[in-house]
Amino acid sequence: MTRYGIKENQARAFNKMIRISHQKLNLVCDMVRGLPVDRAIDVLKFSKKRVANDVLKTLLSAVANAEHNQHLTVESLFIKEIWCGKALTMKRIMAGPRGSARPILKPFSNLTIVLESGTAPETKQETKSTKKNKVK
Repeated sequence: MTRYGIKENQARAFNKMIRISHQKLNLVCDMVRGLPVDRAIDVLKFSKKRVANDVLKTLLSAVANAEHNQHLTVESLFIKEIWCGKALTMKRIMAGPRGSARPILKPFSNLTIVLESGTAPETKQETKSTKKNKVK
């Protein structure tokens, strides 16, 4: 039985209203997508990105949900899906020249992490030797 699109061997966690743009958050999401949980935690701990701490907190919440709610083992978990999206944008005004106003946009983002129990799928790394060069 699936609930909200989540299977029995999956767990998820949300983090809403993170004060960063979704483009910057997506850079951190791309670093950990598809990794086992222990490897993803190491990558996030040593990342220089400011938002990596919020992603790490959400990942640890998803791990706790997997342990407590679905009774899954931590060693077998990997990041099945991770995505971010836009939330609201605060609009502020900064004074400009000659009495004009300039807009300041302060975006927020939402983050969703889905963990799955099992083995992580192997990612294919293409090298120059495996690519076929077409000569005309």
